[in-house]
Amino acid sequence: MLVHRLAMDPVGLIDPNVAAALPDVSEILETKHHGESAWAKATRVRVLHNDGSKEDYFMKVSVGDHGREALKGEYESTSAIYSIAPDFSPKPIAWGTFANDPTSHFYICKSYNFTKGVPEPASFCEKLARLHSSHTSPNGKFGFHCVTYNGNLPQDNSWSDSWEEFFANGLRHILKIRQERAGPNAELAALLPPLFDKVIPRLLRPLESNGRKILPSLVHGDLWYGNAGIIDEGTEEGIVYDPASFWAHNEYELGNWRPERNKFTRRYFQAYHSHIPKSDPQEDYDDRNALYSLRFNLQASALFPQQEMFLRMVIDEIKRLTERYPKGYDLDSKL
Repeated sequence: MLVHRLAMDPVGLIDPNVAAALPDVSEILETKHHGESAWAKATRVRVLHNDGSKEDYFMKVSVGDHGREALKGEYESTSAIYSIAPDFSPKPIAWGTFANDPTSHFYICKSYNFTKGVPEPASFCEKLARLHSSHTSPNGKFGFHCVTYNGNLPQDNSWSDSWEEFFANGLRHILKIRQERAGPNAELAALLPPLFDKVIPRLLRPLESNGRKILPSLVHGDLWYGNAGIIDEGTEEGIVYDPASFWAHNEYELGNWRPERNKFTRRYFQAYHSHIPKSDPQEDYDDRNALYSLRFNLQASALFPQQEMFLRMVIDEIKRLTERYPKGYDLDSKL
């Protein structure tokens, strides 16, 4: 029988469904507040196993229907990453709903004591490239089998045979959420037809044209420095967590590295591409990266609508790309 000795958990005593989900536990020794965001609270749970060993688990708690789906998406994303690269992700344990409060939901994984900083590029990018190189999408398509969340933003992960189609649909979905949260923006609205009719086809269609093909890669989906941690202070080896995964063009992951605020410098790009070369046509690489980065900035503008700089960055980038590619995709081009 489980005994809870010390109640320091901000959400209350350990719920029976949480206790049942913890593996091979004889006693719960301690729970401790481990941080929170606007949409979730985190707790460290220390347990005593039946063999006498102690272990810490990380538990995230969220509320409501979106909270449930977000934690399910995090569990499914982490499980998918862990199945391919178990040294690059916490081991996921369980997700579910509290027995004592059906409006509250939990996600549990192995806990780590992280060292401050960004992981060392060589080993980190080797692991990321290994994750991206496992082209094992269950149906060979782009998408994911459930909704995943970037922060509190649900992503449209509907399956698609075409990366261009999947990316465009996902971007429209984020634009809709941004407008619902922040209201319409006339300047942005005027730029959307050329973005979808010209820029996206011009930069993404060549990846799957003239004999070229890209295989879906599992991406973390929200890989900024706040979702990567150093687990070995001596080697600065790192892992990733809090994913918002789907099967994508592998380079999509690097769109979130473009803004300097996310602290993945050119060293990380170089280390990554030492394992996976840039997709053809390589001359489009930088603008593809800018297009992918645009979606991450758009997500930030929906998450934090009061911070106008994110929307300004989106608008300025769309303007630059539409001026660069006014004709869109030319069927007669050699691309």
